[in-house]
This record gives sequence, structure tokens and C-alpha cells, in this order.
Amino acid sequence: MGHLPVAILFFYVLTLIKGDFLIEGLRNIQKRSTTTNVDGIEVYNISIISKVTSRFAHNVITSRAVNHANRSEEAVFDVDLPKTAFITNFTMKIDGVEYPGIIKEKEVARKQYETAVSRGQTAGLVRASSGRKTEKFTVSVNVAAKSKVTFELVYEEMLKRHLGNYKMFIKVQPKTLVKNFQITVDIHEQQGISFLDAKASFITNDLQPAIKKSFAGEKGQISFTPTLNQQRTCAGCTTTLLDGDFTVIYDVNRESPGNIQVVNGYFVHFFAPKLGGECPKMFIYVIDRSSSMSGAKITQTKEALLQMLDDTMEHDYFNFILFSTSTSVWQKNLVKATPGNLAAAREYIRNFHIDWATNINDALMQAVQLLDRAHQLKQVPERSVSLIVLLTDGQANVGESDPARIQENAKRAIQGRYTLYCLGFGYSVDYPFLEKMALENSGVAVRIYEDSDATLQMQGFYNEIANPTLVDIKMQYPENITSNVTQNTFKHYFDGSEIVVAGHITDNNLDSFIANVEAEGTNATVSYSQNVQLKDKDAVTKQQEYIFGDFTERLWAYLTIQQLLEKRVYADSSEKERLKAQALELSLKFKFVTPLTSMVVTKPEQKDEKAQTFVADKFVEGQPGNVYVAQPAPAGNVYAAQPAPVPNVYVAPIAPAQPIRNYGVRSWVDSDPHFVIADLRKNDALCFNIQEEPGVLLNLIIDQKQGIAVNGELIGDKTTNQSVQSIETYFGKLGIVNKMVNLRIEVTTDAITVIDGDDQTIFSWLDTVTVDKKGFNFAISNTKSVKFSFGEGATFVIVLHKVWEEDPVHRDYLGFYTLNDHAFSEGVHGLLGQFFHGVDYEISDIHSTDDPSKPDATMKVKNKLLTVTRGIQKNYRDGNTDNSEVPCWFVHHNAEGLIDGKATDYIVQDIFSIV
Repeated sequence: MGHLPVAILFFYVLTLIKGDFLIEGLRNIQKRSTTTNVDGIEVYNISIISKVTSRFAHNVITSRAVNHANRSEEAVFDVDLPKTAFITNFTMKIDGVEYPGIIKEKEVARKQYETAVSRGQTAGLVRASSGRKTEKFTVSVNVAAKSKVTFELVYEEMLKRHLGNYKMFIKVQPKTLVKNFQITVDIHEQQGISFLDAKASFITNDLQPAIKKSFAGEKGQISFTPTLNQQRTCAGCTTTLLDGDFTVIYDVNRESPGNIQVVNGYFVHFFAPKLGGECPKMFIYVIDRSSSMSGAKITQTKEALLQMLDDTMEHDYFNFILFSTSTSVWQKNLVKATPGNLAAAREYIRNFHIDWATNINDALMQAVQLLDRAHQLKQVPERSVSLIVLLTDGQANVGESDPARIQENAKRAIQGRYTLYCLGFGYSVDYPFLEKMALENSGVAVRIYEDSDATLQMQGFYNEIANPTLVDIKMQYPENITSNVTQNTFKHYFDGSEIVVAGHITDNNLDSFIANVEAEGTNATVSYSQNVQLKDKDAVTKQQEYIFGDFTERLWAYLTIQQLLEKRVYADSSEKERLKAQALELSLKFKFVTPLTSMVVTKPEQKDEKAQTFVADKFVEGQPGNVYVAQPAPAGNVYAAQPAPVPNVYVAPIAPAQPIRNYGVRSWVDSDPHFVIADLRKNDALCFNIQEEPGVLLNLIIDQKQGIAVNGELIGDKTTNQSVQSIETYFGKLGIVNKMVNLRIEVTTDAITVIDGDDQTIFSWLDTVTVDKKGFNFAISNTKSVKFSFGEGATFVIVLHKVWEEDPVHRDYLGFYTLNDHAFSEGVHGLLGQFFHGVDYEISDIHSTDDPSKPDATMKVKNKLLTVTRGIQKNYRDGNTDNSEVPCWFVHHNAEGLIDGKATDYIVQDIFSIV
């Protein structure tokens, strides 16, 4: 499905008063009147203008605002973009001066960002987060008093046909009444528009007249221009109805199976034949029933499978393979979808149960063997489509567990004969592994989001592949006059979809252009031929006047880049570099923000303002990406790409915070032990050490309301070598207790012990295990870390630090990290827990010491003045070999004055103490 994002924008206002940074709430913004004498930022224009030419959409989002205040204020531009889109331009116009974005290679952009940070300039990553269909573009700038600001974002994408139509999805969230709000979508389709419609989730009877639609012949238009009164939630209200999804839906006439367009030396061929019959399908569903699938996941999976059985045609064949520690096959052979077999299958699906581990390899090998036997014994029609659908929510941990070996085994077994689709349920899956395995075997990977509609997501995927009408499609073009043709062979054509091929025509003097298509149909080989008479250049130019005339070339570049990046997923290392170079060259040439490029926007230094640099990246599914922490400049130059209440912001100019990978980690304790409180609101951190004797048990977290506690036991270094003295201590044992589910977990450097009531299970660090029971999940991976989650609540990661066995001093130890401090109750406490909901402090009087890299300062906290020192701590969240340096203010003397009470107050008597 193609999506036209967007939408859109809301503004936060940060006001500088008496040296403190305060945020004017969204509620106050919404209460502003629309007159021009209001004190503050007024958003007076939002427009989304889209021009679609032959499925290729060129979209421009513009937002204009004015700062009526007598002081500078911060405006934030926030847009949701489709994941399939490429940003091509972003421009800010502030007080009449334009600041354009420049597309650069990602590494070059990153270095520019780091340089800006090192100079104390305001800098930030523009892309903030990703949803199901969209990724977020967010940028904030300082707007001087009585000044205007205009944001303009341009992006392009090709709309794909799904289930018989094209859809453009627009996320509408202005958050406030807007004088001039406009959505206009102009569509030009050479084949002619067969139908056109628009829907919105927020439409009321009052808003309905604001939507206008018209189409005739090749042209169509959708417009949405609500007045202020139509936008209001009620008469006289200052809140807006515009909050939800706006969708444009259309399709084109299809008198012939294909349509070819040639413009400016590039051709694009759209192929979507109308066929009466469907090829019989052979479906093998390979379903994960490991313990992590328990609860809602398996319930929703069963519901989806039952619906798929209801939609299965009688000429189809199918079977089920369930896997956990071992595999279980429903029938020895594929069975035809007769009423009796479908009824038996429904009973089987309703009654299967959850088991334990995850053996993906054996299940896939068994699926291939079933298909092999069916073909060898001619148990199924000769002209049929063989599909394997794998659904899993975890990672292989039994049998062959190496992802690379599983991928190789699947590729060798399938040998290009069958298609493998991989559905990844939730975020615990190894999505890159599933994606590579699917692409290597002519399929795709799809993420199924854990939500109430997961059943519908799975059904939607099935509907897209339910009706294959052609197989082994070959699109052929004259070799002597074409070059750089995009993918032109395809495994399947599914009814309601569309195949698109583009390329360069090298002969500028052609009078006609011929395309041939050959494919295997339901009953016989089919072929299509199309001869297009080329129009003279003047006629083409005139026809393209109202749209962008180079759309065929840009569509070709868009398709080529997408396909190069896709091939790069499963290519070998040498081929990866070649594909990357080609995709990067095209990305830079056509000014696309792709996974290989970034857009850099720089606002140069001006009076009373430091320079501002913003970097826009492209989201990549299955990869967390590098999220850079923006560094605020000193008072007077505020940056807040994701504003939050930020009193007393300070970042030391002597030791600026470095870009770090943001894993959502807020607080942790590791090494000697070093406690780190990462304050993401201030882009800074506090740190301290607790020095106690080996054997002492310290409480790290206690939340009586949730019944959760975490305690740790200190260990010391080896003392056998009297010539080597050390007073360092570490955590050698951690105890986690959850009273609500009667669960206790003991983690040592040797093992992980789970005590569930009276049952006890011991796991080795060498295991690769995922367990999900009673609202509790944990996963051991790569002998380095174990992750614990309690439903929607607490999530911890414990890292194992291994040292050389013959080390005369050091021994193995543990690090402890929290991933969602906000999930705890307000009453949470402990050496780490007391900081989960923030701590107020001010830094002043920074002065140098004997070590220039470690300045001292005065910190005011809890009505006390403490001397603190700038230092560096390591974040070992992903293990010893992948860590980052985190600058922090170090609090001396066992954190006295920062923590409540004294360090000895946190000593407990039992590893599972929750008192």
C-alpha cells in the first residue's frame, strides 16, 4: 500500500523567563484565539499538496507560523512520513531567510553533526521514531520575536497497488485550529481513472462538505479545506476535530493488461492483467508454538489461521507444521481443501497447545520435504503455486540456532522452486534474519505488530497472496535500445496487484517501443505483446505541463534504489559494496534521503544565537539505528526536538556530551560498581560509586506497589596473589523478585535460576533461550546478556562480563540496566529506583582542576550544595565489545547528599528481600 503521510504538525513553545526554560503546554496553545494579537506562536497555514503522475507521488507539506511574542520562542515541526517514501528536500524560511537541506552521504552527515556538537552548537537528529506505516520527521528552531517561520518538506514515493486499488494515507494531527488548512491531491493517470474516493476517520456531518472529489478521463482531484468553524469540536470551542487518518483511494481503467509510458528517454511499464482463473495454491503454514507465543499471540494466530481456512479455495492444498523444541506435522502429505479436510484442520488449530523452545530450522526443512514429495509423487496439479508461510515471534534456540546456517539450509533446500514468506510477530524476533531468508527465496518479510488487531494484520497479509494468477513472469524489452532496466522477472503475479518495470531508452530517435511478457497461467503458457507509438517531444511536454515532466526518470531511480538495497540484504560482502556504491550514487544524484544518505540543514550563527545543525535519517525496518542525543546550547539557545519539561538545562562547555547510541536505557550499574543515572531530558547524566565490603547485599530497586525488587551482592577481586592488591568490588549475583506472580530469579556469573512458586529451572549462560509465561518473559542471547520483562511493566537487562580465566586479579561480574524507568510506580525507591522519575539539580561554578579533562563544579540538589566532577562512564548495554562513553557529573563520598539517607541504609539481608 502506498501512503501519503503526513501530517502533521504541531508546535511546542519554549519560553525563556528569568534564566529558566519553561514549556508552554499544548493545552495553552489550543486555547489561543486565531486573531493576530495573541502573545505566542500562531500556526496560521498548513498545506499538503500532492501531485500523482502514473502512481508516482510528489508531495509538498508546508506549515507557516508567526511568533507574536516580544521574546524568541521555539517552534517544532512534526510530520509523519510513509516508510516507503524518500525525502527529497526540506527548507526552513525564518524571517525571510531560507535555509535549505543538503543531501549527503550518511557518514559525511554524521561527521558534520559530531563537529557541530564538539563546537557547542545546537544539533539534533531530525527523524525521531517509527510507527507501523510511518516514520516521524521532527525539527525545532528558534523563532525571534515578531518573526515568521515557514517549513517546507518534500518527499516522493511510488504508490503500490494492493487488492485492486492504490491508497494514499495522510495522518492529520494539527493539534490546534488553523486558519488555512488544505489538502489537495491531483492525480493524472494515462490509463484513465476508474474510481476515486476519500475517507477520514474523524469526519463528522459538519466536516463532510469540506471534502470534494472529482474525476474525468485521465485527471482527478481530492481536496479538503475545512473552515475554522468546521474544525471546531463544538460551537465556540478552541479544540480541533482534525485528528486521525485521511485516505485517498483510486484505481485506473484496464482495457489492456499493460500500459507503457515513455517520457524524456525513460520508460515505465505497468502490468496488471485481468484473468479469469486462479492457479491452485499449495500452502504450508509453519507456526511457532514456543512458550513466548503464549497468551494473546497464540490466540490471535489461531483466529487468523481459522479465517484463512475459511478463505481457502477447494482446488488448493495445504498442511500445518507446528514447531517448538521439536516439530509436529498435521498430515503426512498435503491435503486438498475439501469441506471435510477444512473441518478437521479447524479442529486441529483450535486444540494445539503451547510448548517450550524454538526450532525454526527443522520446521522449515520439513516444509520443503513435504512440497518435494508432493511434486515428486504428482499429488498436486502441475500448474500450481508452492508457498511456505513461517510465523515466529522469537529466535531459534534449539537444534540449528545459527541464523546464517538456517538461511543457508533454507536456500539450499528450496533451490528457487518455492516461495518463503516470513511473518515476524512482535519485536523480539530477529527481523533482519527473517528478511534475508525471505528475500533469498522470492518472498518478503512482514512484521506483525503486537496489538488488538494482530489477527487482522495476518489476514491482510494472506489476502494479498491468496489469489496467484500467473507464475514465472518474464518482462522482455529490446536489448539493443534499452539499459539499466529494473527487475523484470517475477515469481508470481497476484490478482489485485501490479508489476512495474522501468528503464532507460538509449535510442532517442525511436518511433515505437515494444514490450513482450511471457508467463505460466492456470492452464497454459500465456504471452502478451504491446507496441507503443511514441509521441513527438512537443506533445509530451505539453501533456506534462501541470505535473513534473521527469517522473519516469525519478520513478526509475526510486525503483532501482529500492531494489539495490533489497539485494544488498542477502548479497555477499563484496557484492554488498558494489550494490551500496550504486545505490549511494543514485541517492545523491536524485537527492533522495535513503538508508545510505542523510539530509543536513544548517542555520548559521547569528546575533545572540549559535549555529544550528539538523540531520535527517531514513528509518530501516528491523534496525534500531543510531539515535543521536541533541546537545542544548547554553541558556538563550534552546533546542528540543522532543520537548519535555526541562528546568535548569545545563551541558558543560568544557566536556560536551558525545553522540551515544540510545537504547532507551535510563539507569544502570556496572563495573566497580559505577551507578549511572542518564537524564535524557537534559541530555546529561549523574554518576556515583558505592564502596562496601564483598558479600554486602544492596537494594537497587524496590517498588512495593508493583511487588518488584532487585538486589545485588558485591564480590571482590581475587586475593591469592599478595603482590597484586585491589579494593575494587563488583556485582557477582543479582536477585529479582516479583511478588505479584510469585516469581524469583537469581542471576550469577555461572547460571540463571528461575524459581516459579515451588518449581525451579536452571539455565546456563551458554543457552540461547526465550521463555514467556505468566506475563513474564526472558531471553538469553550470545552468552553475554539476559533480558527480563514483566508484561507491560519492568524490563531489565543483565550483562555478563567475562574475564580471562587465568587473570590473577579480576573475576567475572555482572552489569544491570533498566530499559523503562517510567513503568514503575511513583513510590519506587532503591539506589537506582529513587531516580526513575527524575531528579532536579543545578550545575554552577565550573572551574578547572589539575586534570583539564575533569573540571569540578557545584551541584545544587535537595537543598544541598555538592562538589561534583566531570567524568566518563561506559555503557556496556550490548556487551564488552560494543560500548559507548557517557559523560556525567560524578558525585563523591558514596553519593551522600544525592541519594536519600546513606549508602548503608540500602543494605539488605537476603538476595530476594522486598522489605
